[in-house]
Amino acid sequence: MRLLLVEDDKKIALFVKSGLKEAGFAVDHVTDGEDGLHLALTEPYDIVVMDLMLPKIDGLTIIKAMRNNAINTPVLILSAKRSVGERVEGLNAGSDDYLIKPFALSELLARVQALIRRASSVISPSNLTVADLTLNIHTRKVYRSGKEINLQPLEFSLLEYLMRNAGRVVSKTMIMEHVWDYNFNPQTNVVEARICYLREKIDKNFDTALIHTVRGVGYVLQEET
Repeated sequence: MRLLLVEDDKKIALFVKSGLKEAGFAVDHVTDGEDGLHLALTEPYDIVVMDLMLPKIDGLTIIKAMRNNAINTPVLILSAKRSVGERVEGLNAGSDDYLIKPFALSELLARVQALIRRASSVISPSNLTVADLTLNIHTRKVYRSGKEINLQPLEFSLLEYLMRNAGRVVSKTMIMEHVWDYNFNPQTNVVEARICYLREKIDKNFDTALIHTVRGVGYVLQEET
């Protein structure tokens, strides 16, 4: 999952970014509203975490611009503004949730996951299943044919993205945009390498392969017919 964090407080940003990366998110972080607006309007994100009081352009203006441009990416506001009126203003501007500073990282992660589930319309709030492969978003456990498979955080994020798009071919660029951050070098073969590592764990020693290469296009996770 790819997340945009717009936060000018360095300590808060480091705290949030570290926690989100440990949870498997690819995080793009900017410190002012101008950069935040540019990325929010031009890059594909699964969720945006937004401070309100920002240099150059404030957070409410960014949210309104997103909605005016028909960008429905979920937005979670982080703000020290705590009055009921200020929270209502943030929600009326088009945000999906509002978290008051200071906050617990566990609550932030729970709210982010809830917004992503709601946006993606996942029927099960915790499990993704393709054939005999199951991934639990909350426990971060993966099983195939009842056998637990241990994945590194980046491998888990890659598998989650493939499973959320099961049956749909996703290109290398789409994978890079959602699993790695925007500073990633597209000229490297890291995607191919990670797919190879994931296949070793997901497909090796099982009767059927689930991860398939569509030559010249990308990859698809699906049960063979």
